[in-house]
Amino acid sequence: QVQLVESGGRLVQAGDSLRLSCAASGRWYVVGWFRQAPGKEREFVAAIKWSGDSTYYADSVKGRFTISRNNANNMVYLQMNSLKPEDTAVYYCAAGTSWGDYATRRASMYDYWGQGTQVTVSS
Repeated sequence: QVQLVESGGRLVQAGDSLRLSCAASGRWYVVGWFRQAPGKEREFVAAIKWSGDSTYYADSVKGRFTISRNNANNMVYLQMNSLKPEDTAVYYCAAGTSWGDYATRRASMYDYWGQGTQVTVSS
């Protein structure tokens, strides 16, 4: 059983930076960040393996967002730089067991989800 709690979301201006945190209790292999904007489907943002040696990013955030983990305190972070209004969404972290370019990007491959944290980027 894995429990996930996100935090760090808030209102920021375009160009600002923000770091989201995900407290992940229990044993996990992969943690991913997803986001969902109003009226849109949930989309993959980034993912990291427990070992920290592999990551995936959506093309829309590559070069601006960085996912990292601290296994000592069971935290996974999403550092978001150069934020844009189109980054506005509820951000979720999720835990799963599948790793690969296809599987890791699919919300259906994750077994546990947090409650989400709202990020709003004003123009």
